[in-house]
Amino acid sequence: MANLEQVPASERIHIGFFGARNAGKSSLVNALTGQEVSIVSETPGTTTDAVSKSMELLPLGAVMLTDTAGYDDDDAALGAQRIEKTKRELYRTDIAVLAADASKPLGTTETELMRLFSEQHIPYILVRSRCDLVSMRTPLPENGIYVSARTGEGIEALKEMLGKLAEADAAPRSIIRDLVQPDDAVVLVCPIDESAPKGRLILPQQQTLRELLDAHASALVVQPEQVAPLLASLNTPPRMVVTDSQAFAAVAKAVPESVPLTSFSILMARYKGFLRTAVSGVQTLMQLDAGARILISEGCTHHRQCGDIGTVKLPKAISKLTGRQFTLEYSSGGSFPTDLTPYALVIHCGGCMRTEREMQWRMRTALSQGVPFTNYGVTLAACTGILSRALMGDTLLQEG
Repeated sequence: MANLEQVPASERIHIGFFGARNAGKSSLVNALTGQEVSIVSETPGTTTDAVSKSMELLPLGAVMLTDTAGYDDDDAALGAQRIEKTKRELYRTDIAVLAADASKPLGTTETELMRLFSEQHIPYILVRSRCDLVSMRTPLPENGIYVSARTGEGIEALKEMLGKLAEADAAPRSIIRDLVQPDDAVVLVCPIDESAPKGRLILPQQQTLRELLDAHASALVVQPEQVAPLLASLNTPPRMVVTDSQAFAAVAKAVPESVPLTSFSILMARYKGFLRTAVSGVQTLMQLDAGARILISEGCTHHRQCGDIGTVKLPKAISKLTGRQFTLEYSSGGSFPTDLTPYALVIHCGGCMRTEREMQWRMRTALSQGVPFTNYGVTLAACTGILSRALMGDTLLQEG
């Protein structure tokens, strides 16, 4: 059985705990996990920043639990910042738990949070906490439950409710499994250069390899200069070739037109549900005026090497294609501007370290402000002149 501690955060079910200060959020997290994940105190506002814990929570499996700061924080200096950070947690939350003290009526804080859940299409459970302290219990909606972290009442039932919501929200997705048949051979081109991580493959390469094994297909893993010799040695052409986007030019020359070719980044955009948007967004690149501001967004945080794709290779490819220089700005990790109006285009990485929900939010944020949104792989394919080929006709534009 897979070690669930090794499941990437982007592939875990993200459960966020929201509510007013001192509503019992931290106690709920501790009771659900059986661990002291969050500090519990009678003093309102003890949790001042989001606290996340990766773990296995039956019957859900691999989850990420996040305890957020009180949404009614009235600290003049920091309250607004804490509320904004709590709101940003919504963008990566798959299931929300709204904690509300059972001894108090629902107020404006709960009403506002429920509005936000609805706006972001986030399923949620209303937990009337500290139910052991009330004698009269009013009926609750179907998604409501009385819980006591102190006595344990309702904790197992809450886990079951979370499990049902997770199951209902789960949609079958695949990176490459639906594109191959058992015994197919797929060539994976993984450059090992100055920008490659030491001693390991990057996450999209790992995930693609695992899906091929699960599909009982064969994976042939090589570096770019090995592609031509490998293909020449095969009696039967491979089902397809998947390359790192930065090696598109060299690999496209080595792979016959009759063999489907794409990249890990393009497959990841499909997996995260924004490939169509990325293809549409890259069409605007040639229309931009010199000096236009472009946001290049990296979903993870890493030390940039001299051959970094986002700051070196991608800008060179764009400049070569368009013949123009643009004003390039960058974001990385969990930071992503909510105001994108200064930009003419957003070019995002494949998003392997961001959840599908967060990538969808980033995409919608751009589109709602009239800013085209694309990604590294689609952009590099366009710059290389092989975008149609890299999309394998319209095969990859179908739902993954």
